[in-house]
Amino acid sequence: MKALEVFDPALCCSTGVCGVEVDQALVSFAADVQWARQQGAKIERFNLGQQSLMFAENATAKAFLQRSGQEALPLLLLDGEVALAGRYPSRAELARWLDITESAEVKPQSTCCSGSRCC
Repeated sequence: MKALEVFDPALCCSTGVCGVEVDQALVSFAADVQWARQQGAKIERFNLGQQSLMFAENATAKAFLQRSGQEALPLLLLDGEVALAGRYPSRAELARWLDITESAEVKPQSTCCSGSRCC
């Protein structure tokens, strides 16, 4: 299976889903990463504020930071090659990159029988 490395900007925690004002993109991406991992995907995340050595040790991430600066993060590497930079991917993009079949979401059943009439 393919491996995805996510080089995040400096975040307050490993996912960035903490604090008072949480970025919805981070919430969605954290959920999508969890979903992909449950499907067997190999995904590693590195936080610039907490794991800066990982940025320095990865030649692609290091060159990206030197060229574009931390404002251009996140950087996503798929099997070591740049897949995306500057934003987080959608679940559909993750599924395509990692060869995961997106199953149809199960919709909760409505309590109404038909139209506006409820049983």
